Amino acid sequence: MLYLPKTQVKMGFEAVFEQLKYNSVVFKNLLKDIPKEDYQWRPKPEKWNLLEIVAHLLDEEILDFKARIKHALYYPEKELIPIDPEGWVTSHNYKNKDYNTTLNSFLEERTNSIIWLKQLKDVNWNNSLNHPELGYLSAELFLRNWLAHDYLHIRQILRYKFELLKSSSDITLSYAGDW
Repeated sequence: MLYLPKTQVKMGFEAVFEQLKYNSVVFKNLLKDIPKEDYQWRPKPEKWNLLEIVAHLLDEEILDFKARIKHALYYPEKELIPIDPEGWVTSHNYKNKDYNTTLNSFLEERTNSIIWLKQLKDVNWNNSLNHPELGYLSAELFLRNWLAHDYLHIRQILRYKFELLKSSSDITLSYAGDW
């Protein structure tokens, strides 16, 4: 197994902001112009379809990461409002949302998030809020996990697209390489 030591260079806050911005372009290009039968397809019955993934990304943009960073920065003493990302699939009625409207709303919210992040000046990224189960969580933790969350969903979307391609034909995809 190859060992790669932890880098001594810490990704700065501006670099995280830029990566979140670049990821919006990645999301747009991965998710635009998808036919209805493709965004409603499920790789397995229990797996999310693309509409649900996009609706989740929108909810996370508004209700999770940005909201929790604001909470940690400005109201750390207030009780944290619980969220339920898994439950939002049904409680926010993801299956009946319009795909393109939801995608555009997510991309617009991401733009607003980047503008908000870039206007932050002299904030204490170590400010923490007390999560009832996880203990003290800093604004920086939420910011870096926001970026990690993007990467997880980009990977999920790529896997989805690979599985959709694989299921659309009897032609083997092994020539492309191992997934």
